[in-house]
This record gives sequence, structure tokens and C-alpha cells, in this order.
Amino acid sequence: MRVAAIQMVSGPRVGENLAHARVLLQEAAQAGAELAVLPEYFCIMGMRDTDKLAVRETPGDGPIQRFLADAARELQLWIVGGTLPLVAGDDAHVRNTTLVFSPSGECVARYDKIHLFRFSNGTESYDEARVIEAGREPVLFDLAARDGSSWRIGLSVCYDLRFPELYRALSRQGADVLLVPAAFTQTTGRAHWDVLLRARAVENLAWVIAPAQGGLHENGRRTWGHSLVADPWGSVVAVREEGEGVVLAELSRERLQQCRTQLPALSHCVL
Repeated sequence: MRVAAIQMVSGPRVGENLAHARVLLQEAAQAGAELAVLPEYFCIMGMRDTDKLAVRETPGDGPIQRFLADAARELQLWIVGGTLPLVAGDDAHVRNTTLVFSPSGECVARYDKIHLFRFSNGTESYDEARVIEAGREPVLFDLAARDGSSWRIGLSVCYDLRFPELYRALSRQGADVLLVPAAFTQTTGRAHWDVLLRARAVENLAWVIAPAQGGLHENGRRTWGHSLVADPWGSVVAVREEGEGVVLAELSRERLQQCRTQLPALSHCVL
């Protein structure tokens, strides 16, 4: 199955971001991708954290969700909508939500980001919990590819990457592929992005698709980029360092089975 990890440098205006996303999704479809995954915050990287509140949507209704559904249907793609802001339990917070749309335009899965990023080094400071309400449950969905093969796909977002227990929970539920849409900072990305993604692939003997924000944003934030696809042995098979673009790769069930047969570590878990 051909897949696309889409890298963006999103700004504060939703309409402009959706227009950029549409061009990149069309490029992925024309290249033969069946599954396209957008990065975290693909629809808005605001000037302030609270800008998300003004564009939050209710589940099943809103321009961002309509955009994803229409693009999936028109391009005949499975689209994983990075993250978008959905209503939370109070007016001061949103859920940072991944929605999955099938080629029919139907929303088939929802995952609310569980782990909320907090970081301060004296120069940069981030605290997602100020505006985001955490999710609670791991989520997977099943994808039937055009060749008749079936893929079980586990969802995660950005900071989740630092919590291997989430990925082991997805693995125990049969995940073949792990998705990690992200907006890693340049500081943390340079230090940890590649090694964490490859570790999650190795630990779970699973394909990893990690689309990222990658560049200097209008709000002054610089994200690390390096959107990539890693195979179940932890080898990076495709990567884009910076700037908007589409990272294409072929997922092979044969490669998945080869890795899991030669090193049956998943069957050795005792905890």
C-alpha cells in the first residue's frame, strides 16, 4: 500500500491552511497513495495558543471536518486529519483531535490526544494543558487496501511519542501501522524525533508514519519537520527534512511479516 506523510508549515488562517493541504493531498492521490496523513495542527498554528478556541468545531459539523470529508471522497483517499480543535468540557479548552475519513467521506475514527506537551528551557515555554483537554483512550481503525489486504492502524499524536506504553497497548490490539502526526519543536525534534520514532517501530515491529510541521511559522515558532516513514525494523525508508511536501512510501505486508517472524518479540511480552 502506498502512503503519504504530508509535511506543512501551517499559519494562523484556517482557509489558507486548508488550501495548502488540498494541494498536497491531491499530489499524494496523483502519486498513487491510498492513505494520506496530515500533521498535527494542519488547520491552524495560531499567533497564540488560545486562537484554537475561536475555530473549534462540534463533532460531525464544521468547515474543517467538511473539508476532510470532501477531500477524501473527491480524491478517493483515506485521510487522517492530523489534528483539529473540537469542543471540550468547557469554553476555555478544546480537544486536540485526529479524525479519520474513508474514501466515501465517512468519519470512521476519532482520537483525542492523551499526553499534553509541557516544556521550558528558559528560552522556549509550552504548556498545552492551558488550552487542551486530554483524551483518555487508545484508538485504532481498520483499512481495506485496494489490493484486498487489511491493515490495522493505531493513532497517536506528537508528545504521545514519548510514552511507549500507549504504543504497546495499540500493538496488543493488533496494530500493523502506527501514525504520529506531530508539530515537534526544533529543540526537541533535533534531540529526540528520529530516535523515538525508530524505537516505537522497533519495539512494536510495526510501520510508522510520522507527518510533521516543518519550518518557520508566522507566529515565530520553528518546527523540526523531518516527516518520515519507518519500517518494522526501524529503518527510515523516506523522509523530508523541511518545508511543505509529500513523503511517499510503500508499506509491505511481507516486510511486516518477515520482521515479526525472524524476531517474534511480540509473543515474548510477559507484562
